[in-house]
Amino acid sequence: MTVLEFSELVRNAALAVVALVGTYLAWKRVFAANRQAEASTRQAELARRDFVAELFNRAVGQLAHERLEVRLGAVYILQQIAEDFPDLSKPVHRLLAAHLRENAIEYGDSEPPLDIKEIMEFVEIWLHPSEQDPRT
Repeated sequence: MTVLEFSELVRNAALAVVALVGTYLAWKRVFAANRQAEASTRQAELARRDFVAELFNRAVGQLAHERLEVRLGAVYILQQIAEDFPDLSKPVHRLLAAHLRENAIEYGDSEPPLDIKEIMEFVEIWLHPSEQDPRT
């Protein structure tokens, strides 16, 4: 083996070692970036859930407001929460059903207010999911 062949062999071995070290470092970097992205995603989801919890609490408080448009807005917010967060759908429906029970008023021949009609339709769809949504 000549000196030239030996130096070429050493150079190729060094390049292979550098390539392996580079590959390992790149893998570690990608792994760390992936963990950081997962942590950011979890943090964003927690922030979103906190925001939804705040919306939920505010909407619940507005269900008893004296102005129709405030109550109706609360109903629509709760409906949207139920649609966007399936795990909150059941509590929203139960809350609205309880609201109907606790605030039952005999309307006689007159129509109930729009917010009560919306709640009744929403709860009815939940109780009978096979039926078509009458609002669409």
